Amino acid sequence: MADKVFPSSKPTATAAPGGSAAPTTTTTTTTTTTNGGTTKSHLINPTARLPYRPQPHNRRRNYRPRRNYCCCCCFWIILIILVLALLVAITGTVLYVLYRPHRPSFTLASLRIHRLKLKTAVDSSTSHLSTLFNLTLSSKNPNSHLSFSYDPFVISCVTSNGDVLIGNGTLPAFVSDGKEESTFRGVTVASSSDLDAETVNNLRPELKTGNGVSLKVEMDTKVTAKMGGLMSKKVGIRITCDGIKGVVPKGKLPAAANVSGAKCKVDLRIKIWKWTF
Repeated sequence: MADKVFPSSKPTATAAPGGSAAPTTTTTTTTTTTNGGTTKSHLINPTARLPYRPQPHNRRRNYRPRRNYCCCCCFWIILIILVLALLVAITGTVLYVLYRPHRPSFTLASLRIHRLKLKTAVDSSTSHLSTLFNLTLSSKNPNSHLSFSYDPFVISCVTSNGDVLIGNGTLPAFVSDGKEESTFRGVTVASSSDLDAETVNNLRPELKTGNGVSLKVEMDTKVTAKMGGLMSKKVGIRITCDGIKGVVPKGKLPAAANVSGAKCKVDLRIKIWKWTF
């Protein structure tokens, strides 16, 4: 068992030189006896102050909560964007499967030539072309939930070989709703103009042959597509009907052109929401 020695309750004063008492510091001595019989002595000074040791400032520990908060916000923002993009893609796919947008189609049903005359002066200085055509056109919208709104059409009739303009006309604006077919009869295309020598040289051989004149009808306008609450921008559209064989009428009766081999091509690139067709 360890023996402990405790100091007295009062400090002992020592006489200083000159007769005055000088204060002394009391030191507590603790003696400890271990099992092996070794005695250890510890000196404790109650009035001594421990030296100040500043702790290192851990900046990483202070910034860690703010960094974790930023990483968490970035993660949730990216996750929300990905979810929204996925929902938009799924919605677009479902709508495309349900609606399946298609381009409109046009057909040239008939073309009658009332007048096709080329007059040249005796001295071949001037040539005058006078034409009068009568067309029947039809437009069809193959879509069920998609409508087309057309501006007025500009119609041009030209020769297929030399692209000689032989008539102009117009078609009024109209709206084609879903699964609707519109037919226009009595569309007039006419021209009365002077031609230069090069144009006459290209046109005259076709008028003299018995095979007829190869004609091409071009229609230009602008169109807007609408599907429910969605509407596209107004874009240009061109319809080209080629493969028409016209003949010069004899007498006062009009001559019917052969349109059995005519094919109308629709040049249209329209975008509504995510679809382009």
